[in-house]
Amino acid sequence: QVQLVESGGGLVQPGGSLRLSCAASGFTFTTYNMNWYRQTLGKERELVATITSDGGSTNFADSVKGRFTISRDNAKATVYLQMNSLKPEDTALYYCNAVSRTWPIMSYWGQGTQVTVSS
Repeated sequence: QVQLVESGGGLVQPGGSLRLSCAASGFTFTTYNMNWYRQTLGKERELVATITSDGGSTNFADSVKGRFTISRDNAKATVYLQMNSLKPEDTALYYCNAVSRTWPIMSYWGQGTQVTVSS
């Protein structure tokens, strides 16, 4: 059974930091690129960060560049999102997403973890 379980969300003050984790199971983690998305009510889901299956390449949305980093531990089948200098506009439900790098393309989603940035 495929599972992506996010954790690490919570309430943080502006300027603070959080680290999100996403623990994967039920599929071959090392053959999947991993993404973090976020979504707020009334808005489309936004791609925040991507890391390739070997961890060799990362990409970030312009809105988080320089503040967020993405990393993965293939031995633990876990991907992380380190979020620094958080702003109120970072408030959202953050989702972990796995996409296979080979055909057939498979995509899995976690249930999300809430991040709230507020004083």
